[in-house]
Amino acid sequence: MTPELLDRIRSRAAGYDRDNAFFWEDLDELRAAGYLAPRPLLQVAREQRLLAAHAPATALGINMHLVWVGVARVLAERGDDSLVWLLEEAEAGELFAFGNSEPGNDAVLFDSLTRAEPRPDGGYAFTGTKIFTSLSPAWTRLGVFGRDGDRLVHGFLTRDTPGWRSLDDWDTLGQRATQSHTTVLEGAVVPAERIARILPVGPSADPFVFGIFANFLLLIGSVYAGIADRALELAVEAAQRRTSHKNDGASYAVDPDIRWRIADAALALDALAPQLETLAADVDGVVDRGADWFRQLTGAKHRATETARHVVDQAMRVAGGGGYRSSSELARLQRDVLAGIYHPSDTESVHATVAANLLGPLP
Repeated sequence: MTPELLDRIRSRAAGYDRDNAFFWEDLDELRAAGYLAPRPLLQVAREQRLLAAHAPATALGINMHLVWVGVARVLAERGDDSLVWLLEEAEAGELFAFGNSEPGNDAVLFDSLTRAEPRPDGGYAFTGTKIFTSLSPAWTRLGVFGRDGDRLVHGFLTRDTPGWRSLDDWDTLGQRATQSHTTVLEGAVVPAERIARILPVGPSADPFVFGIFANFLLLIGSVYAGIADRALELAVEAAQRRTSHKNDGASYAVDPDIRWRIADAALALDALAPQLETLAADVDGVVDRGADWFRQLTGAKHRATETARHVVDQAMRVAGGGGYRSSSELARLQRDVLAGIYHPSDTESVHATVAANLLGPLP
């Protein structure tokens, strides 16, 4: 993650967005730099925030790989070696992606519309539709899950497995370089040795589920914090560059209203690092927060994405009409940051989780 590497990655971001193209060059350079390898969550969160400040879609796409690697680390650090093979393959350069989200499934990880049919050899055949499969053109390992009766089966496909296809249907407002195509599973078989977990339908305190929530929510939050970091930089640059005709050419940097907007954005953004990094350090440190973990993890993601939207909005107002041009980096950040409202846990789910933690579950 040298400055030179980050500069090259930033220089390509606008082109990927314009062409609706996958970030192949970024991936090649990140893989060569060892970025796919396992490391502590706190380190990954900091690095993802920095990467997102240079290329949001690249950071969001590679996030999915890093989440799976983080899940395997969470398990290993808690004495569960069932995904040690994943750590070894990530170290060797394999690229992992998520095939979990499904159209119409608002239960997310706690239920599935995909069928998982058991096979005599202990494997499972998966049939269903997965959406938002980031890294679609490049993944070599795809985590999937489906329902077998009252059980949820989690496993990993390899790219050469028959029985799946990717639809070329990613044409979105923002985060375009992630190329998160729909994946159709048509009896794709995961062998017994790649079945990671079999859990009951419904919420679960299993470390596998905790690992997904902890890594996904904190790394998603870090990506959007990185978008906000860059937006604030651009707001400061715009304020220093723009001048006011009505105030005899004075810089906008001395305009009290502009100064207030930038300070307001910075105050909101400054609150994110202590929250995200403390939680990440506690995941690494195997700290027991008990039933509060899910409340705090979902809350951190919610605050990060909402704060990032606020910071980008303030930056757009500071930048003036130039920021509204499609060629503007701020305009791209405005489109990219909107994706934060669609990642699990969504706003409704976050508030339900917090309420249940404080008031107990609904009858």
